[in-house]
Amino acid sequence: MILQSKTLEKLRLLINEETQYRSGPKLVQFFNDLGFSDTYEQGFPSRWAYTDERLAKINGTPELAKCLKKVFSPVDFIGRFGELDKFLKDFNQYLAFDKWKIVRNGAEINFIRLDQIEFDESTPAPNEDEFLKREFEEVALENIGLDEIITEVLRLRVVEIEKCLSNDAPLSVIFLAGSTLEGVLLGIALRYPKEFNQSKSSPKDKEGKVKQYPDWTLSNFIDVAHEVGLLAEDVKNYSHTLRDFRNYIHPYQQLSSKFNPNKHTAKISWQVLKAALFQLSVNKISSGTI
Repeated sequence: MILQSKTLEKLRLLINEETQYRSGPKLVQFFNDLGFSDTYEQGFPSRWAYTDERLAKINGTPELAKCLKKVFSPVDFIGRFGELDKFLKDFNQYLAFDKWKIVRNGAEINFIRLDQIEFDESTPAPNEDEFLKREFEEVALENIGLDEIITEVLRLRVVEIEKCLSNDAPLSVIFLAGSTLEGVLLGIALRYPKEFNQSKSSPKDKEGKVKQYPDWTLSNFIDVAHEVGLLAEDVKNYSHTLRDFRNYIHPYQQLSSKFNPNKHTAKISWQVLKAALFQLSVNKISSGTI
């Protein structure tokens, strides 16, 4: 079984974050169980770089199938097989392009070779509780690759968001998180104008020309970032939720909608921003690495 780079990227996320959070030592143990003899010590690479390197090593070998069975092992999902099946369904969307499919038969994980690409175009509604429970590494904003000056401005905003969370200021968290996400996406669009402008999701004027970035909405940036592979489906969906919250910066709109944010709303907004920053720091765009 040989997987394409996009499938391997998704597999890396499943191993590192999504099925469970694996720290550096846990990742070493995970891959040592597949035949490696690594040690976790000073100078260890980033978790995503290490996982990418190890997956590249086993791609096309019998160890890759062992890796997949280990990631989706039913014994690790006792009491939550529904969650396991969602992971499998999502991963099969990627795996279909490699003409493979994973199926669970009770406690067994099996592989099916496909004659043609088959995939389910329906997207399951994201589970809010599961999303909130996910843990994301603290992202150094400089890893996203934006200009140093704007990076510092964004860093100060993140610091202020954390202060607002501690001081029960949910509306401030929502506005800061939404504007910070928009600032990061604008910075990436300025760095990769060709990819963003040529996206099918890019906003057009009446003449069919792509609008200038000042005329793009946060919704536009989110959709294009997803289309070019920077944001996963669930993070895209929750980013739109954050966008909707951020629209209540207008008092009369907040009044008419009877929107009263609380700590839970602030927590969702902060989790969305962390998830988006993490994915923007590790996911790749066609012309390079973000």
